[in-house]
Amino acid sequence: MTTTHDLTLVREPAGSAGAARWYDICAYADLAPEHGVCAMVEGVQVAIFRTFEGELYATANLDPFSGAQVISRGILGTRGGAPTVASPMLKQVFDLRTGSCLDEPGVALPTFAVRRNPAGDRVEVALPDEHRE
Repeated sequence: MTTTHDLTLVREPAGSAGAARWYDICAYADLAPEHGVCAMVEGVQVAIFRTFEGELYATANLDPFSGAQVISRGILGTRGGAPTVASPMLKQVFDLRTGSCLDEPGVALPTFAVRRNPAGDRVEVALPDEHRE
């Protein structure tokens, strides 16, 4: 796989104001398109997703409805043009860009900044101070 710096994607979550520290997660090539993986980052389970288009998203892995750490195993899709993940437990659908639950207004997953490193071969996630243990 050939990658360039131009493909680096940084997705800052809405309202992210605090200091954040970037963590190396895995090789970009190790993320299968339309699948998620879970990474433990400073005591927080983070679900990381790669779409067929190569976009990256990161949310909390904790399903707010079931209380299970399963969001990374959800089914990716789209709704109204928004990239989504459906919880594998009770099937609620979340917008990967904002974390908002599209089936239950007022409920949301925390989202995290995610990017490819400057070389484009690694995936990094940032956790604001308030999310680190």
